[in-house]
Amino acid sequence: MNVTTGTTTVTTGTVSTTARPGDPAVEIDWSEAFCSEGANCFRFGLDDAGRAYIGSTLSPGAYVSDSVEALRALIQAVKAGAADHLL
Repeated sequence: MNVTTGTTTVTTGTVSTTARPGDPAVEIDWSEAFCSEGANCFRFGLDDAGRAYIGSTLSPGAYVSDSVEALRALIQAVKAGAADHLL
């Protein structure tokens, strides 16, 4: 799993993010943000290469990325209670 922070340029429906100087920009197609209580908003995205992303609306240039299968397994584990001890 990759955690990235970088500079961000927002355009219509996508975010171009450069993780480090010299790295190619990643075009992420973000879905509508999911918000729970207060301002806790997260969004899911995909790039052209099929990688999946989870990001917070509070820090648009920071996100977690991995394969779709790996993030699906993460979400299923959280739904099953694997992270309940963090709450």
